[in-house]
Amino acid sequence: MSRPKVRHLIAVAIAFALAATLIACGGDEESGAEGQTTIGFLYVGPRDDFGYNQAAFAGSQAVAEAFPDAEVLQAENVPETAEAERVMENMIDDGATIIFPTSFGHLEPALNVARKYPDVTFLHQGGLDTAENVGTYFGTIWQAQYAAGVAAGMATESNRLGFVGGFPIAQVLLNVNAYELGARSVNPDVTTSIVFTSNWCDPAKQAAATNSLIDQGADVITQHQDCTNTVIETAARRGAKVTGYHFDASRVAPEAWLTGAAWSWGPLYVDAVRTIEAGGFEGSKYDGRYRSGLGEAVQLTPFGGAATPEIRERVEAAAAEIRSGELEPFTGPIRDQGGRVRIPGPQPSVEELEETDYLVEGVTGEIPG
Repeated sequence: MSRPKVRHLIAVAIAFALAATLIACGGDEESGAEGQTTIGFLYVGPRDDFGYNQAAFAGSQAVAEAFPDAEVLQAENVPETAEAERVMENMIDDGATIIFPTSFGHLEPALNVARKYPDVTFLHQGGLDTAENVGTYFGTIWQAQYAAGVAAGMATESNRLGFVGGFPIAQVLLNVNAYELGARSVNPDVTTSIVFTSNWCDPAKQAAATNSLIDQGADVITQHQDCTNTVIETAARRGAKVTGYHFDASRVAPEAWLTGAAWSWGPLYVDAVRTIEAGGFEGSKYDGRYRSGLGEAVQLTPFGGAATPEIRERVEAAAAEIRSGELEPFTGPIRDQGGRVRIPGPQPSVEELEETDYLVEGVTGEIPG
């Protein structure tokens, strides 16, 4: 399969093959030239999805800018299968010594390839398992979801919020729980209904889930999907307000937009590459499960037209308290849907929270078996 090479900051050619696109940005005409750093990025979807993959792609562009002599390889639409292994091995053939597999389901393929190539460093986005040359990083984005929940709890008139989830993995459960807790902190009567689409980016399922939630009375909608514009557009068309996720997609529906939880990966990616290039990966914060907090890789998006001055003030106050450590959203007692106390006292560690397997009191909907 041919993989076109281009120099940094000139025209980018995109070749689609087996659902993956490989782009080389920066560096010499021959990949893997001696002394040249080659860095690979994998995305499960398109880089312009107004969501997860667009946020990661923006981070990769920060790497290309910070390392103008490096070659940056890009692969879009890489499924969470053995195909991801093939894409990573092709990147290694092209000289990659640092690879960022960015999707949750890219972890197992990365671990498999890492065993074959011990001299290549892999940095997986959100993984719970590591290896000698595999570290993981993510962010406590549930903190921003809590703050966005504050906005939703103040904005709702029906006291019903809607959440379009992908799969019932711990991160999704953690986010909907944080959203409901944030909303209830300002509105004790509010509930959040969740619908799982069993997909990260299926516009038809997203639209159906959004319409179903609105039909049930939800007047503020959020999500944990990779591509986000369908949910936003559908909700706005139905007259609902929205809070965003992964990326600042406020321009999709500026008047319906409240705020959102978003990623700012650039500084983290750049620092990770510098750390590895300096030979300091082993024993660094990236050699394990590194988690960045609110105000770092996790950000609140700007407010939109639906956010009143009162909402803005309350959300900013909650975010400031989280950043300072004054507010810990998962401080108990916190009960699950059945009334069982899951967190009796102080907030658990991030590692424990990332094992969440329940929905909190106030969330309606079932976790698929």
